[in-house]
Amino acid sequence: MQEQDLLRNQRKRIAVLRHYEEVTHNVSKTCRYYGISRMAFYRWQHRYQELGLEGLKDRSHRPKHSPRATKTEVLAKLLYLRQTYHFGPDKIAMYLGRYHDIQISKSGVFRILKRLQLNRLPQNQRYSTHEARWRRYEKPEPGHRIQVDVKFLERIKGPGRRYYQYTAIDDCTRLRVLKIFEHVNQRTSIQFIDYALSRLPFRTYVLQTDNGGEFQGQFHWHVLDKGIQHVYIKPRQPRLNGKVERSHKIDDDEFYRMLEGVVIDDADLFNEKLKEWESFYNYSRPHGALGGQTPYERFRDKIGSSCKQ
Repeated sequence: MQEQDLLRNQRKRIAVLRHYEEVTHNVSKTCRYYGISRMAFYRWQHRYQELGLEGLKDRSHRPKHSPRATKTEVLAKLLYLRQTYHFGPDKIAMYLGRYHDIQISKSGVFRILKRLQLNRLPQNQRYSTHEARWRRYEKPEPGHRIQVDVKFLERIKGPGRRYYQYTAIDDCTRLRVLKIFEHVNQRTSIQFIDYALSRLPFRTYVLQTDNGGEFQGQFHWHVLDKGIQHVYIKPRQPRLNGKVERSHKIDDDEFYRMLEGVVIDDADLFNEKLKEWESFYNYSRPHGALGGQTPYERFRDKIGSSCKQ
């Protein structure tokens, strides 16, 4: 209730009491005139006699005991996930259930966020409509298609040095391999793909990249020499590399946001921190598109189902 409404209610109660004292001197007539009950009149009169004008202010209607109310520690965890990572209700409910054994529905999370006026995400994270929707797809088995891309990181203040994050993500399981380089060219691309292939726990059949110069020439033939098919997405269609593009947005929201204000001018140190994030992403972070599973849990399920067949 707005402050103006509270003052209006207080003035109305003062007017009722004064009407009784100065005009009617009769409780029943005053109540009929203002359309209120005698119980309300006596309650206001008693509060006015006891507390003065303060007694005529609106009081909280909150019950003294709310056994089903959300506990303070749950609210604290919920608010941390919302304000730090900008998670939505679905992701918050998954995290609370997975890591804190707190069972709360996504609709319950939304009601809490709405009550606290935190239900709207920052402008750059809100859902945007598209004139033409596209159908989501997913390869049936690990390694059937690996998407590879480069994320250009912000230039470091002071030295003016720039880093580049190479990312490889499996289309089926969302398992990722990440590495930072100080340059982006065909040589570093070859180094990264050799590193990624050695880290992925399955055979790769198809590698998918955009048409950047770092993925042309020597890189292309290097991949083919390894017995892996290399395909390019259509020019100016980054949505065709959607899984790796989306994972880069997650990096911004959940990893690089935590490094704001931290200057890292050593590639080895940067890679150590990135490897910690990669491990968390693959083994601990529930993935919305995987129904709350981690990428490694999806991989384990896929390997188990293949063995049964």
